[in-house]
Amino acid sequence: MADAKKITPELKQTFDEAAEQVKSLPKAPADDVKLKLYGLFKQATVGNNTTPKPGMLDFRGKYKWDAWTEVKDKDQVDAMEEYIALVKKLQADSE
Repeated sequence: MADAKKITPELKQTFDEAAEQVKSLPKAPADDVKLKLYGLFKQATVGNNTTPKPGMLDFRGKYKWDAWTEVKDKDQVDAMEEYIALVKKLQADSE
């Protein structure tokens, strides 16, 4: 996937920091928010989901697959920026 925007070292560092910060939030996010974070993280780091859909009995895998597929074709830079913004909002809401 060729990105129109370039991932700068500063953006990558901020994204990596947000990925670490989300692990230490005082209050665990709701499941739908966790799935949103997962989808954005995968889109930002891997790009479009090209993996086969999990089997119908793999509920957790299916939810994660769906979350990633929901952000299909989102630019990786945009996914990083949206992920960072969501983590900042979660941090602010936890205070």
